[in-house]
Amino acid sequence: MNFSHRMATKTISVRNADGTPAAGKTVRISQTRHAFLFGCGAFDALEFVNAQDRSKEAFYADRMDKWTALFNFGTLPFYWGRYEPVEGQDMGEPTMKAAKWLRERGITLKGHPLCWHTVCADWLMAYPNDVILTKQLARIHREVERFAGIIDMWDVINEVVIMPVFDKYDNAITRIAKDLGRVGIIREVFGAARNSNPQATLLLNDFNTSRDYENLVEQCLESGIPIDVIGIQSHQHQGYWGLGKLHTVLDRFSRFGLPIHFTENTLISGHLMPKEIKDLNDYQIPEWPSTPEGEDRQAREIVEMYTALFAHPLVEAVTAWDFTDGEWLGAPSGVLRRDNSVKPAYLALLQKIKKDWWTVEDAVTDEEGRIRLTGYKGDYAVTGSGGKAAFTLDGDGGEIAVTLA
Repeated sequence: MNFSHRMATKTISVRNADGTPAAGKTVRISQTRHAFLFGCGAFDALEFVNAQDRSKEAFYADRMDKWTALFNFGTLPFYWGRYEPVEGQDMGEPTMKAAKWLRERGITLKGHPLCWHTVCADWLMAYPNDVILTKQLARIHREVERFAGIIDMWDVINEVVIMPVFDKYDNAITRIAKDLGRVGIIREVFGAARNSNPQATLLLNDFNTSRDYENLVEQCLESGIPIDVIGIQSHQHQGYWGLGKLHTVLDRFSRFGLPIHFTENTLISGHLMPKEIKDLNDYQIPEWPSTPEGEDRQAREIVEMYTALFAHPLVEAVTAWDFTDGEWLGAPSGVLRRDNSVKPAYLALLQKIKKDWWTVEDAVTDEEGRIRLTGYKGDYAVTGSGGKAAFTLDGDGGEIAVTLA
């Protein structure tokens, strides 16, 4: 695999605290953060920072320590029906508390989702469609403005391909999607999000990787809708896609030239969901255990998939949807077991992200205090006898001056 596009070469000019060149000095250059977004659902942060039961504090502290040791990117929940179960009574305060806790630890955040027909607010059903749309756009303005500077990335609308024809139950968002059409509702919600935070990164997100989604992206772009990133869900409860399907999907969506995020990735470490299940939500069983054989399989598959995604020039992020087993659909899809013990997949990802794709270098500066560094793009610390300094490696050429202090 070729990872050259993930790397950069620059001259680092190291100076002493008095401004003189740190000539002939041994320093260690250590990466502290990837530019690539290695992410995971960060829902447990809400449980941890807002815990009412202090007896679970150590348990969640251990879980979040393991979370932050591996990931630099987190998704926080904004499902309208849970976020605002009663109109006017929302989860803004506890969500902001969790978001700030994660940001203090250097985690880039994304909110998920601003508009979706599933887990929708039931109280919306009392309103006519024009009022539903008004309230949907007001919700977007409220959340995007409220969290600006803390959360500057959003799954603006989720699963639009199925949205107007969704028939499992009536809901307010499907109603307005039928009125507006797919492109119409996307235009409305993206416009509201962009107006609320012009600097935000806005995603269109879907589990449908067929030509229908591809055509929808094309229609949106032709209509001038400001999509920043194409979001692709990859829930593999019925078995690993394999490199064949993975590259096919990447090739098809790469034609737009937009960044691609794998927004919701799951790989199972137990038995696979039967192939005849059409809607993953329909598979409800009392217990879905992880197995040693399944855990070994999951680790192999996650390494192969992440390696392929890291090698692709348009992929900027991949998010493991469940950190621990037993979350969405009760599946053994986490990289931790329910008791917080790490699975082989966790260790395999840690090896890749923090060792194989990670730069640490000891070097001696020249007579002008310079070092030529080639490393993975991201944030770095340089440490020497005179102190420490930080810098970001984000492109080839030029010189970065740092002062030890």
